[in-house]
Amino acid sequence: MKDHYLLISFIIILLVFGLLLARKVLQEQAPEGPIVIEPSPDVSVSQREVLLYFGDPGGVYLVAERRNIADCEIEEECLRSTVQALIDGPSGNLVPVLPRQTLLRQISVESDLVLVDFSKDLVNSHPGGSLSELLTVYSLVDSLAVNFPYVRQLRILVDGKPLETIKGHVDLRSPVGADFRYTRSSEPLNSLPLQLFEENAERAPTAEPTSENQPPR
Repeated sequence: MKDHYLLISFIIILLVFGLLLARKVLQEQAPEGPIVIEPSPDVSVSQREVLLYFGDPGGVYLVAERRNIADCEIEEECLRSTVQALIDGPSGNLVPVLPRQTLLRQISVESDLVLVDFSKDLVNSHPGGSLSELLTVYSLVDSLAVNFPYVRQLRILVDGKPLETIKGHVDLRSPVGADFRYTRSSEPLNSLPLQLFEENAERAPTAEPTSENQPPR
């Protein structure tokens, strides 16, 4: 009986000793002081300022509006963002030049020519009219040319196929060159070569304002 009590006492002593030893080991391994989680630094997205051409309140001229878009390493992404900003419309009192329902399907570059592929909404939701169509076309090509000086021409596609005309008033069977005669302000033109304005002056289509010309909504 005495041996039984001695065995139990010995086991208890071993358990207490084991607990004390384990506690000491854990304390030695624990880091000193509280664990501080450093907040991740804010990653600021660099911006690129672009000029976008929208219709004036009367829908007769193109007026430049400054806008910031996310900068990008791949140039085609910047072209896409610029065209998408035109689709999104002006932030002030200017008039949209592209139907808001329009989807930008694809954009590509071939030398100085940019090919922009839209959904059918560009045609189906466009109000038509010679002046309205001209403002749409030159808003696109002028906005791209003023922000990307190597761009000189634009070709519009719809669902992957070249567009001949939006509503029958402006001939789009050939690439359209930048032409700033439809813009009201000359502010953004200072950095562009004079040749850009002269090379398309004779062949650029014109239109007179009529009651049928309404800006896209």
